[in-house]
Formats: sequence, C-alpha cells, structure tokens
Amino acid sequence: MNVLIIGSGGREHALGWKIGQSPLLKHLFFAPGNPGTTLLGTNLDVQPGDFESIRREVLENEIDLVVVGPEAPLVEGIHDFFTSEIDLQHVKVIGPHKSGALLEGSKDFAKAFMVRHKIPTARYASFTRETLLEGYRFLESLEPPYVLKADGLAAGKGVLIPDNLYEAKHLLAEMLGGRFGHAGDTVVIEEFLRGIEMSVFVLTDGRDYLLLPEAKDYKRVGVADTGPNTGGMGAVSPVPFAGADFMNKVEERIIGPTIRGIREDGLNYTGFIFFGLINCGGDPYVIEYNVRMGDPETEVVMPRIGSDLLELLDAAATGHLGGKELVTLSHTAATVMLVSGGYPGDFEKGKVISGYNEVAESLLFHAGTKLEFGKLKTAGGRVMAVTCTGKTRQEALEGCYTDARKIAYEGRYFRTDIGFDL
Repeated sequence: MNVLIIGSGGREHALGWKIGQSPLLKHLFFAPGNPGTTLLGTNLDVQPGDFESIRREVLENEIDLVVVGPEAPLVEGIHDFFTSEIDLQHVKVIGPHKSGALLEGSKDFAKAFMVRHKIPTARYASFTRETLLEGYRFLESLEPPYVLKADGLAAGKGVLIPDNLYEAKHLLAEMLGGRFGHAGDTVVIEEFLRGIEMSVFVLTDGRDYLLLPEAKDYKRVGVADTGPNTGGMGAVSPVPFAGADFMNKVEERIIGPTIRGIREDGLNYTGFIFFGLINCGGDPYVIEYNVRMGDPETEVVMPRIGSDLLELLDAAATGHLGGKELVTLSHTAATVMLVSGGYPGDFEKGKVISGYNEVAESLLFHAGTKLEFGKLKTAGGRVMAVTCTGKTRQEALEGCYTDARKIAYEGRYFRTDIGFDL
C-alpha cells in the first residue's frame, strides 16, 4: 500500500514512524514532510492546503491511503475534495469530512454538539462584536478565572484565561476586535473547571471505534505551567490517574455519546478524535474536541501502540473497524519539546542544530527543522520532540532529558518539569 501523510510536524513524523513498521506498506510519502521524514520515505514539495497539487501527487504516485495530520486542511474540506473528484474517489482518506471537522473548526458548534448530546462540559455562551455587552454581563455571572476561546482555528493559541474581570472584559473586546483574525469573530466564554487535564484519542469509522493510549500534555511555555499557551511543550503516556474506573466513565459518558451524536447528526466522520478532558474530582468533562491527533501527544502515543497501525487505518477508512483490536504496550513514553528562544512569541529561525547525531536512546521527531547546505537548522517555534520509553515514567523522563541536553542551537529552550506533577 502506498501511503501519503499530509503535514510537516512532529505529529506527522511520529505517524510515519509507526506506519513505516507495517508489512502492508509499499512506500511512504509526506506532503511536505521535514528533514526527519526523509529517513522514512519521500517528501513531496506540496503544502497541505494546495488540494490540486495533492491530487496530482496522489495520482502520479498511485497513493492508496491519505492520512491528514493537521486540522486546517480538514476544516477546509480536503476529504470532501477527494470524495467529489471522480479520479480520487478510490483513494481512502483518514480524517473527517468538512461537516465532522466542525467539531474542531468551530468551538461554538462543538459546545452546542456536547450540550445536545448530554456530554459533560463547562457552562458556556458565545458572543460576537454585536453582543459584546451581553458578553460582559455573562462574564460578571462567572467566578474567576475566566476562559475565553476564539471560535475558529488559531494554531492552538486562541484560548486566554485571565484572572480578573477587568482583564477578561478587555481581552474579550480585543479578541472580537481582531486579535486572532476571523478565528475570533465569535468568542466562546466558558466557566472555569478546576482539575487536571489529559488527552484521550480514538480511531473511528463513524460507527465503531478503538481507544488509543491516553496522554497528558503540557501546554504552557514555562515551568510549573506558567506563561502563555503553546502548541505543546511535552507529554507523557500513560496517565496515572486515568485508571479503569475513570476510563470507564470516559467511554460511557463521553466517547460513546460522541460517536452516537456523530451518527445522529449525520456528520461524515472517518479518522481520529482527540478528546481534551479534565478530571474534576474523579469525573471527566470535555474541554475541547480535535479532529486529528494531538502534537506532542502523538509522539508518546505511537510508541505505545503494539498493533499494525496501517492495518487499523485501512479498516477505519473502509468502514470495517468493528471486531478489530488495538494492543497497548505497558511501558511509559515521554517526550520533551525543544523550542526556539522567544517562542511562542517572536523568535528567530535558521539557527544551526548540533548534537542530534549523538542521541542514541531516544526517538527524535522533527517539528520545525530544515536542511540547508548540508546543515540542520531551526525553522519553527517548536523544533524537535525528544521521545524516550522506559519501564517507569522516571526512566523514560531521565532518558528524554539526557538526550535533550545533547542537542544544541542558539536560543534552545525546553521545560525541565514535564511529567513531574504526576
């Protein structure tokens, strides 16, 4: 089977690493990929949003299965594009159609979906520029801190959590005034839920699903969860507090109703669902849906899957997931994300990376790198994920941090407390 993975980050590198282990794989392609993915297959000079160029490469390379990594092309309707084009209809796609992608593409849509299907989530209301004053009044009805979310896609940075009412009102006006572009034309205000967050993932064909290993990621840039939100600074799997009783609640109260809701609402859905959850006193609540795997969670989930992922993806894409099983390995996986100095604010690119060839124990998943005149350089805010497995969480983290310190570039930064709170 020829497989194309769309995307260029650590998530896509990790997916490719796992898919590459399948005996069903003939050749692996990435669009556009990164320097790390060249070790697994062929990078194509095509951007995820360029559907016509993707069509050309799919046909020229006789692609059988497309795995869509990032959210933007899904929200823009890449699966619908494949379905509507006669010459592409034979190609299997992992990722929901545009209707299903709204679960991530619109936070207002997702919250309404949860309420409609009685899925536990925080109390909320949505506001536009025209209803700004109503937004102020809703904020006044809540206790601090306040959760403000841009309705649309904002690269994981569209959530603000101010501590006082004055700041919350100011930020609401700022968001509706264009701080996040059109993503903030509508802003969702939520009641703040206290607890500890985690990520749960399923692979579904729209009817049946398989539960993947859970993970906990660390979103804020600073030690002890301080500073602004990022795309993710690290992750661990498994999650100690997610025992059998808790996960049973997750399946009964959240995953099952979500899959049923997708069917009842006629959402065309094939692929991954990411449940951003919070454990409030032993009860799970949904913070958000994503319609793809998380990053950096993928980098710890993939090493814990013992099954042939490509076989399962093919079954999901053809509607034959029922009866399939997913084997979860017992070891712990941890990842530490190396980022550029200044991230998630302004940062410089083009810094030469050294020391990565000295890493032996950990897996290195490239996120924002480029190869220029034979030298590996930084090309993004998040540069590289260092992933290590071990019999215990401590062993996995020690391996991560030992190898993370071997890699050097100007401005290199990483959190030093990933997994220490568990």
